[in-house]
Amino acid sequence: MKQLIIIGAGGMGRTFCDIARESIGFGTEFVIKGFIDDDTNVLNGFSNYPPLLGTIRDYQPIEGDVFVCSIGSHARRRCIEKIIAKGGQFFTMIHKTARLGTNVIVGEGTVIGAFTTIGADAEVGKYNLIQSYTVVGHDSRIGNWNRIDTHVTLVGGTIVEDEADIHTNAMISHNVVVESNSHVGACSFVIRRVKSTTTVIGNPARRLM
Repeated sequence: MKQLIIIGAGGMGRTFCDIARESIGFGTEFVIKGFIDDDTNVLNGFSNYPPLLGTIRDYQPIEGDVFVCSIGSHARRRCIEKIIAKGGQFFTMIHKTARLGTNVIVGEGTVIGAFTTIGADAEVGKYNLIQSYTVVGHDSRIGNWNRIDTHVTLVGGTIVEDEADIHTNAMISHNVVVESNSHVGACSFVIRRVKSTTTVIGNPARRLM
């Protein structure tokens, strides 16, 4: 039985705990071992959660441990790479209500939330967070390390490269490319390529910075 460790025990980490309990394989393939977080007081005042096992910096993976990362933005990659450097393995966690179409590929360490749909022949890379009620259209390509929030729609053929943040209720139109390290603001409608390292927002989405 795999022992799942959640990186980060803040609000999203506690949400990951709930997702894990409702994910494919819980109780048969894995159980929740606990959290790691560099804030050793982060669970103070909260009850009914697994224990804090130590800090991200100091925790040493052992046989049977697998990890998911609840931390967003660029800190996400840094935290994951710290665990990989120690030999840690990451777990692909898919909520049991998610719908994955024919030939969908999902990479290691990706978390897919409740009622999310991944359309036919889409490819999702490693270490992504795709939150609840999001739609990833057919033939879309998502790279690695991305955060895609709740109620986002990626229309068919969309490409999201690496380390992008797409915030709540954004819609990315057909065949649009979201380049690496870019940000799409909440409730935006994106109809043209989002350049690397830029932020876009609005309807239609325009460059903010």
